[in-house]
Amino acid sequence: MKIKKILAVVAAMAFAVSAFAGCGGSSSNQASSSSSSQKVLKVGSSIDFAPFEFQDEGQTEYQGFDMDLIRAIGKEMGYDVEIQNIGFDGLIPALQAKNIDVIISGMTINDERKQNVEFSDPYYQSGLTMVVRDSEQNIKSFKDLKGHKVAVQIGTTSAEKAKEMEGVEVKELNTPADCFMELKNGGVDAVINDRPVNDYYIVKTGATGVKALEEKLTAEDYGIAIAKGNTDLQQKINDALKKLHEDGEYDQIYAKWFGEKK
Repeated sequence: MKIKKILAVVAAMAFAVSAFAGCGGSSSNQASSSSSSQKVLKVGSSIDFAPFEFQDEGQTEYQGFDMDLIRAIGKEMGYDVEIQNIGFDGLIPALQAKNIDVIISGMTINDERKQNVEFSDPYYQSGLTMVVRDSEQNIKSFKDLKGHKVAVQIGTTSAEKAKEMEGVEVKELNTPADCFMELKNGGVDAVINDRPVNDYYIVKTGATGVKALEEKLTAEDYGIAIAKGNTDLQQKINDALKKLHEDGEYDQIYAKWFGEKK
């Protein structure tokens, strides 16, 4: 996932750019139970994907949008949540081996994965978006980029897509921070990047003078993975997720990491 490479630098980037200020866990289709009879939801996540899951230096608790969301889901279900840090490639095998009950790790819902796991309802839609200066009036969508300069991070999907656009001058830079600085300095008219990178950067750095546009050039849904066939836990998670949307708690968690929903 190229987005993992991008997002891994965002937490550090926030400090560097001050100027721009599934259940596989039991055969009974129930999540695990501890010795004290309290129900436990064993969660697997690859803790290297800020702002979805990461661990700041000096912090003992895992942080991020996914972490807050799965804790809220567990609380709604009446479960204690235990989170295990597992490499991304090892998450589905751990679920199939019943070492964990669910996976939440910025995992895209796709047909290949659906052959091995069940997915919850989508909880986040990623995709390529762009950021422009607040004063920009001529760029309101991707079709307006013709004749303009855009900054992208080298080697990413955003770079590939930008190069396919007719009449767009593409500047490839090393990091998202470099892209935003180029926008601030007037060297480009827009930055194209993955939606969470753009939204989290603005929230984390308190960046002013810019705005993220709502349109997505591409789209992909993230879901919580559950063991194949465990529709009981899948339904419980979907019910909890629906409740969090209805009572506004989902929006509060979202705003903490990405700003107010558009």
